Amino acid sequence: MAFEGITKAKESMHVQVKSECMLVCFFDSMGIVRKEWVPAGQTVNQYYYKDILERLRKRVIRVRPNIATDWIRHHENAPAHAAFFVAQFLTSKGITLMPQLPYSPDLVPCDFLFQKAKSAMKGHHFESTEDIQRSVTQALNDIPQAAFQECYKQ
Repeated sequence: MAFEGITKAKESMHVQVKSECMLVCFFDSMGIVRKEWVPAGQTVNQYYYKDILERLRKRVIRVRPNIATDWIRHHENAPAHAAFFVAQFLTSKGITLMPQLPYSPDLVPCDFLFQKAKSAMKGHHFESTEDIQRSVTQALNDIPQAAFQECYKQ
């Protein structure tokens, strides 16, 4: 039987996948020293952060040998960053820690990195976590050295 004037509604299903990526990024006035994507589901606690810092230390020795024995680490007061275990590790490796004041958002020089990454991603829809990571990595790689130097002048 055919029914005129009646159409079957097309079924469509739009699935929005929420994907979260966490990037840990270290830079100096010359540019990015190390960036590391945190695996999905990984909590960045003091132990994981210490492992990240160990990889950073090795990277600094390789790519910034002129400061390898005399560099200062500045990070915010996140629990993993402020843990005594992390401070002990930094001290044992001769890395000076420049503390972050309790509420001092003006002393967070990395804000410009996030702005650059967000700008690159704005209006784009990504098919996978890897696509997001590629886009952010490219945006960070495109930041000129002068921008890194400028953030230290503020």
